[in-house]
Amino acid sequence: MAGALDGVRVIDFGQYIAGPLAAMFLADQGADVVRIDPPGGPRFETPANATWNRGKRNIVLDLKRAGELERARQLVAAADVMIENFRPGVMERLGLGAEAMTAANPRLIYCSLPGFGAGDPRAAMPGWEGVVAAATGTYRTNPRTGRPVYTALPFSSTYAAFLGATSIAIALNARARDGLGQAIEIPLFDATFAAIGYRIGLDPYNSPDAAALRMLGMTRQFACKDGRWFMYHAGNKHAADFLVSAGADWLMAGAAEGLPADEIRRKTEALFLSRTAAEWEEFCEGVGTEGSVCRTSAEWMAHPHAPGSRIVIEGDDPVLGRFRGPGINVRMSETPGEVRWPRRMADADRGSVLAEAAADQSRPPAGGEELREALEGVRVLDLCIVLAGPTCGRTLAEFGADVIRIDSPHRAAIAFHNDINRGKRSILLDLKTEAGMEVFWKLVDWADVVVQNFRKGVAERLGVGYEAVRARKPGIIYASLNTYGQEGPWAERPGHEQIAQAATGMQERYGGDDQPMLAPFAVNDYGTGFMGAYGVALALFHRRTTGQGQKVDTALAYTATMLQSLYLHDYEGKRWDEPRGQDAIGSGPLYRAYQASDGWLFLACRDEEIRRIPEFREVTAEGMGAALETAFPAAPAAAWVERLRTVGAGAHPIVPDLAVLREDAYVRGRGLVVTREHEGFGALTTSAPSPRFSRTPAKPGRPAPRPGSDAASILGEIGMAGELERLITERVVVVEGVGVR
Repeated sequence: MAGALDGVRVIDFGQYIAGPLAAMFLADQGADVVRIDPPGGPRFETPANATWNRGKRNIVLDLKRAGELERARQLVAAADVMIENFRPGVMERLGLGAEAMTAANPRLIYCSLPGFGAGDPRAAMPGWEGVVAAATGTYRTNPRTGRPVYTALPFSSTYAAFLGATSIAIALNARARDGLGQAIEIPLFDATFAAIGYRIGLDPYNSPDAAALRMLGMTRQFACKDGRWFMYHAGNKHAADFLVSAGADWLMAGAAEGLPADEIRRKTEALFLSRTAAEWEEFCEGVGTEGSVCRTSAEWMAHPHAPGSRIVIEGDDPVLGRFRGPGINVRMSETPGEVRWPRRMADADRGSVLAEAAADQSRPPAGGEELREALEGVRVLDLCIVLAGPTCGRTLAEFGADVIRIDSPHRAAIAFHNDINRGKRSILLDLKTEAGMEVFWKLVDWADVVVQNFRKGVAERLGVGYEAVRARKPGIIYASLNTYGQEGPWAERPGHEQIAQAATGMQERYGGDDQPMLAPFAVNDYGTGFMGAYGVALALFHRRTTGQGQKVDTALAYTATMLQSLYLHDYEGKRWDEPRGQDAIGSGPLYRAYQASDGWLFLACRDEEIRRIPEFREVTAEGMGAALETAFPAAPAAAWVERLRTVGAGAHPIVPDLAVLREDAYVRGRGLVVTREHEGFGALTTSAPSPRFSRTPAKPGRPAPRPGSDAASILGEIGMAGELERLITERVVVVEGVGVR
């Protein structure tokens, strides 16, 4: 079967992580990706290149030679998409910048993924992953040591790739309607705000009641009988069943009134010490609640669900031999993604690529609609809760889709409402009633897309599964986002962010030997939301030419696997030796955090760069770390950063607090966060879209509405305006009373 991006030509100039990974997502969905490497091969030699460069053709071009540079221009002039992640100005100096290339090829979608954006005062500095993480508050402070905690996972680069692929797919939809391409910029710095998400607001939500607080105290890691750690999540509807079955009904609502917090903690810890971690995992499955052994990444790769769900796949690599690594992140029913071939050796496709470049493949812009927003006219029903699914709907809304959020009127409060429901309209609708389902089916008739994040089988039991919706509207695009996906032995298990991090090795990696710990941000939830939006955009693009709808599937476990793609691979000779744990501050003397006189900074540089500073010119490689540790406390972090930048090094003071980040003048001016009035809350700060489009820009949309407040307008659009009062009287539709938190 054809891929959703069959016929789309992509030129991949990407180096390091973000660019190659974004291009890989496109190749996985059928795009013809031509990777252009410099002489000597990729600038980042890593086994992960076996994953990031799969399914691409390869040609080596020396852009410092006029003839080779002209060949690169010819390739771009005939392409649909170009991806690069150099510092701003580099491609312009080569004549390959966005303005020149989109003028030469008006249909071109030009995607740039630099460390810092063109308008950022740090634009000229090398935007290494560690430097961007320092700039975005990613390094938490270890309360025991007072040192920043380094994470080896490249959140900023991976999120730039997530957003890059999603933005390109959305821009292809706009081009299919008006014939024009555009320039997209998603700096790694900006992309990190998409991972930070609701945490950037730091505004108080409604406080949960005492019973909820007791349950939240159980949502954490527990040591078990066998010395392993177990992540339990108490936010599941079967949490009470867990307590009764485990003999812990003393913690039920009302039973623990008056018990001191330290006694509750002692008793819950003793409870989990009564079984092994594997026994607790099996126990949770039996009662239908959420829990996972805190595995290592190596254990996740070997777990039956990883290959069973095909998020870990096996193949042959021309360098590493037999190889296992991440599989396809987004699954589609009619245009399934696939890894078409292993990575190609350098210049393997030179002949075919240059022959195609010599032919005139330029296509004039096609006439069409006039668009203000890329997804203008697309209608979406959002049935999701918490973060991942609603982020998918929110992303579609940011690019112009009309998104209706359907929530249950029986829910006491909507979690993270002000973050994930901006830009949407809201209705509280009881889908467990016949009248509620009547409204739902009329909304399906209205919609192009349905998004839900139930675990496997739940939507079908509710009568709103894909087959039922497709029977009503054959061209529907139906996206399903959950914890473990739709296939494999764990497909029906429930889960949240914490569970996905535990199951896939992320918690063990970040916490180290002492105790597993959660990553700084809800990276699996938000990442899955963006990948869901990518799948929807692909399906919309495919439907424009075929009229065919389809089902889209992605999952938190898929995202967690892809977030670890730098390390999550296995081959003969593989060593799991990357930095891990709460005492990690970097990966070597020239890529780590150092303490200055007034705080910490992160240094990322090459040996020749640090030796341009006189006091380090003669230091031996073995003594460099100690020399830097001795020297840096003599001056403030900002002074050292300035000196380091003058010699071409990357460095940045470590931002220790998100409150500092959100009030930064550049962040505010760039619009990465917005503070607006929210009904019932006053002024609240939320995230805003990270991608920058030159023609159809994304917008944060209106502040999240009061739950249920758009019922009248929504019912009016489907011809049911006269039914509003009856539906309210029957409690099928509720217009007030559901809170937010």
